[in-house]
Amino acid sequence: MAAIHITDIEAAINYWRERSPSPDGVTLAPQTRALAEVYALMVFHREDEVDEFGFPPKAWEAWEAWYQTTPDTPCIAICSTSQGDDICKGCGRRFQEVQDWPAMSPAEKRVTWRRITMEDTAWRFNRYAERARESDQVARGGDAIALD
Repeated sequence: MAAIHITDIEAAINYWRERSPSPDGVTLAPQTRALAEVYALMVFHREDEVDEFGFPPKAWEAWEAWYQTTPDTPCIAICSTSQGDDICKGCGRRFQEVQDWPAMSPAEKRVTWRRITMEDTAWRFNRYAERARESDQVARGGDAIALD
């Protein structure tokens, strides 16, 4: 089982707030409300993660809809695990994470994304940051940016 970090719930809330802003500054869209209830309970109980199976169905649907807008993989097509490295220099995933990626749940993938983002050592965050932005944009369905 994987846990979803509070920062992902915040990102999902902000995603829904942009799409369905409050008409009066008080009323929340159903997706925002469902996620905000989970968020409020996490804050109340001083938890920074919640088990993916602990979500109420409406909150899970809203979180998954946000998740679908994020890049699926941190891969930037520079895979050093294929050359024998235990951790990929390009994306920062461990060899086993690269192997298991297609079978991982969305929450498991977000755990990996959070770890590699916090470590900030993979080339996708420095040497090839521009390439990573292009890959992420294409993964979200946008057009590729021409690199000079």
